[in-house]
Amino acid sequence: MRLLIHDYGGYPFPMQLSRELAARGHIVRHVYCSSTETPRGNTERATAGSGEFSLQAINLGGVIPKRSYRKRIAMERRYSGLICAACDEFRPDAVLSADTPSIPQHRLVRRCRKRGVRHVFWVQDLFGVAAHKLLSRQVPVVGGIVGRYFMRLDRESARGSDAVVLITEDFLPLFREWRIPDERMHVIHNWSVLDELPLRPRDNAWSIEQGLGAGPRVMYTGTLAMKHNPALLLELAKLLDQREAGEMIVLSVGQGIQWLREAAAREGIRSLRCLPFQPFERMADVLGSADVLVAILEPDAGVFSVPSKVLSYMCAGRAILGAMPADNLAARLIVENGAGLVTDPSDLAAFRAAAAALLDDPDSLPARGASARRYAEENFDILRIADRFEAILAG
Repeated sequence: MRLLIHDYGGYPFPMQLSRELAARGHIVRHVYCSSTETPRGNTERATAGSGEFSLQAINLGGVIPKRSYRKRIAMERRYSGLICAACDEFRPDAVLSADTPSIPQHRLVRRCRKRGVRHVFWVQDLFGVAAHKLLSRQVPVVGGIVGRYFMRLDRESARGSDAVVLITEDFLPLFREWRIPDERMHVIHNWSVLDELPLRPRDNAWSIEQGLGAGPRVMYTGTLAMKHNPALLLELAKLLDQREAGEMIVLSVGQGIQWLREAAAREGIRSLRCLPFQPFERMADVLGSADVLVAILEPDAGVFSVPSKVLSYMCAGRAILGAMPADNLAARLIVENGAGLVTDPSDLAAFRAAAAALLDDPDSLPARGASARRYAEENFDILRIADRFEAILAG
């Protein structure tokens, strides 16, 4: 098959899937948007196998802003035309499209239907639901109307697709409400690239380069968007300041990390270290440098998002501290596997207490990390995962 795998964010695990499909003899083109500020997969890794694998980055000549809605929508409209052109040029037998905002996703589905190309909608986030919740709160009346427009686009994309892949069973009720037949829906949980994130010692080349000390190391890595509250990370830095030991290390870019820097400077916080995203080839060392890895998600976001960074954390074999709704899939994985602690994201005191509990019991951290790694080894088998996607793409 000629397969176009479109992952808007350019994340590591869809790239791993594309390479595995190419290794099975398919001709695969992996397309992503390089104008987003997200941690990318390894774009340099060689691909084994009998098929062909190629990467295509679509660049809009600037970074898509997260908070300037007008400019963001204009850039996403322009992206819509470019991804459809990429599809026309490659002439695939099937398209798998993931993590894509509502407007370009809708355009791509329509283009595939027009060209008779099988389309599989891989739903990572419920963009329309997210837009409706956030915009209704920020711009009363008008925000709700705009949010419903995006929800309509998502519903039409799902109805127009030949198959829909959901990352959690929690999304099923909404898609049934949208009258998507069960036989067209498949639930495949996300995973992380286990072979590219081996266990690494706490003191490694990266931590030595950064001059990280012997004290406790708490780390957050990933985007800081509207569904993340950076004040939670600031609170951890305050806790470490009061304990006079350790560092809160944040690897991100954009307005969220700028807010953190300014708040830390204003309040004289010493324990916060802000760094940009690191090359993916170094992520095993980066994550291995930490004692506790942090994941956060706003209360409203629990119904439309599952933070995939938790899965990379599990590969790293480190304890995890989460601030997210208890019924979110990622929260359930942390708790059910004994990988760490999770608190309500709106309860700052509980989050702080959970962090202190982990730091006060350092002997428990290796066991929590080992539990996390065990889950990853048992569930992140790319061969089994690719079997399922291959069957869905073939129809």
